[in-house]
Amino acid sequence: MMEQERLIDLKDISKEFDGTTVLSDINLYIRKKEFVTLLGPSGCGKTTTLRIIGGFEYPTTGTVFFEGKDITGLPPYKRRVNTVFQKYALFPHLNVQDNIAFGLKIKKMSRKEIGMKVDRMLELVNLKGYGKRGVDQLSGGQQQRIAIARALVNEPEVLLLDEPLGALDLKLRKEMQLELKSMQQQLGITFIYVTHDQEEALTMSDTIVVMRDGHILQIGDPKRIYDEPANAFVANFIGESNILRGTMLEDELVNFCGFDFPCVDSGFGENVPVDVVVRPEDIMIVGEDIGQISGVVQSVLFKGVHYEMMIDTGDTVFKVHSTIMQPQGSRVGLNIVPYNIHIMKPMDEPVTAEEALDND
Repeated sequence: MMEQERLIDLKDISKEFDGTTVLSDINLYIRKKEFVTLLGPSGCGKTTTLRIIGGFEYPTTGTVFFEGKDITGLPPYKRRVNTVFQKYALFPHLNVQDNIAFGLKIKKMSRKEIGMKVDRMLELVNLKGYGKRGVDQLSGGQQQRIAIARALVNEPEVLLLDEPLGALDLKLRKEMQLELKSMQQQLGITFIYVTHDQEEALTMSDTIVVMRDGHILQIGDPKRIYDEPANAFVANFIGESNILRGTMLEDELVNFCGFDFPCVDSGFGENVPVDVVVRPEDIMIVGEDIGQISGVVQSVLFKGVHYEMMIDTGDTVFKVHSTIMQPQGSRVGLNIVPYNIHIMKPMDEPVTAEEALDND
């Protein structure tokens, strides 16, 4: 992507609370019209990063740029961003229309202009005709839509969303994932979204930023993050994985489980310890006599669209997903093609900034 498409730049951002470091040397840029998700477990620093972008927290060190201008010390109301929180913070004494119009009235817009903008927002969030209803008459999903409409009606260049779907049930969350992505595409503005839910991140994002313990571990599009995780933590956090200790014998040849496997990775050196990631759906079950390795089916679970089988090879227990069930106790062969074997530095080795920042 070209340099002028950058909207927000975080440069060397660190943050301490009472002597405890919660963010360490964060470097991240966000492009115009991009849907970026900050993903990680509780306490990883994703919400603090969002609050620094919004101006609700200031970094201990580092600089925040918006379109090339330093906004590090700028208060929230002077930034061209709006925020939607998990707790929607709707005004219970105001109806839907007045909740959405609240910020516009403060700006002293005309009643006609306010009415037009509110109607457009209600249509955007699929709540046309709900303007006169009280917020206590709405479901959780509808209240969430109103909170989003209230944030969007002010026409921010960036919308910050801090786990906005966390209070919804599973069915509503899935529906709202699609609706949020559709809204973002219709409006053409930048969304920065915080979640610990990897499915949300994979479903909605243009770019995912995986965080842990105040550090960025990897940045990339969903397919890149899933197919080529930077380390074992990312592999485990994004989807299910078999993570094995191995030895990179030479370029495009790795040893694990006592066997040599061709792969497509290079540049690790010779006879170097590595972590090997194989996704459960990337292992093919074949006859015992033609498998690269063989084992016994320990357990079988039906997962709806596939069977999950644990297969003991003696050295390792592999998790395998297949649409064809193999009976418990049966002996099978396992084949793994080279491009389904992903090589990573061992987890105890740090990921460099260059390795993490693969979103160019």
